[in-house]
Amino acid sequence: MPERTEPPAVCLMGPTASGKTELAVRLVENLPLAIISVDSAMVYRGMDIGTAKPEAAILRRAPHRLIDIREPEDTYSAGDFVRDAQAEMANIRAAGRVPLLVGGTMMYFRALTRGIAELPAADAQLRRGIDREARAEGWPALHARLAEVDPAAAARIAPNDSQRIQRALEVWRASGRPLSAWLADEQSRTPAPCYLRIGLVPEPRASLHRRIETRFRHMLEAGFVDEVIRLQQRPALAAGSPAMRAVGYRQIWSYLDGRSTLDEAYRNAVTATRQLAKRQMTWLRTEDGLTCHNPLEEDVFGAISARIRERLEL
Repeated sequence: MPERTEPPAVCLMGPTASGKTELAVRLVENLPLAIISVDSAMVYRGMDIGTAKPEAAILRRAPHRLIDIREPEDTYSAGDFVRDAQAEMANIRAAGRVPLLVGGTMMYFRALTRGIAELPAADAQLRRGIDREARAEGWPALHARLAEVDPAAAARIAPNDSQRIQRALEVWRASGRPLSAWLADEQSRTPAPCYLRIGLVPEPRASLHRRIETRFRHMLEAGFVDEVIRLQQRPALAAGSPAMRAVGYRQIWSYLDGRSTLDEAYRNAVTATRQLAKRQMTWLRTEDGLTCHNPLEEDVFGAISARIRERLEL
């Protein structure tokens, strides 16, 4: 008889506001699983409301690893995530449980399951030059320039996404090779078969849009503006800091700086969140070996828990 092998992790992926946390908590309470957060913003302390971080009562029921592990002034990369996630996966397996990776940062999932492309290292001189061009011409102009050399990357990057435009141009200028080509090498790798991949794909899409709008309204009612005010009081934190580029935070920061009204910030944040959800859904469509479920269906928990039980032979 062949030796029985179990998947080292279950991946529960989905767009923002698709109900991942609620489902993950139910799974942990019914199966021998332990949660690892896959969220590039929840790693930061003090960013609770705007990231929809699980409340203390939920965390007591179902602890989430890789939440509140960095200060918002710090940077946190896909490489950092892979290192931290692998360490937590080992701890969970040693305790006799199976890791349940839950979140919407698709780049982190891809880096963990397929490895990270060996991109050119950051080049401070190139970045300073790109920043000078942006101050003179604006980021949309640099986005147009990126579209000339790397149309595939430009199509995935918003015209005002300064961080990603800068990195894509930096990679092109440092290597003479488009960022999309580097990432294609990474995506061509076969995913590790030992990950059970489950995707939440809400249908109809209009229902997800309503959930996004309702959730952001609740964030404002819960004190999101005050949370950003506290973050602004941190001397080393600025509007351009990586943590503050998270959807919602940059729109409220803009309002507090007097560059928009609160109503405009609300509308801009909802629009940006819908755009984020669309990008996340695009990532899901390209993920091999993914079993998709509609989280708006009545028995989605039963279907997913049955799939996990079957795979884990429980």
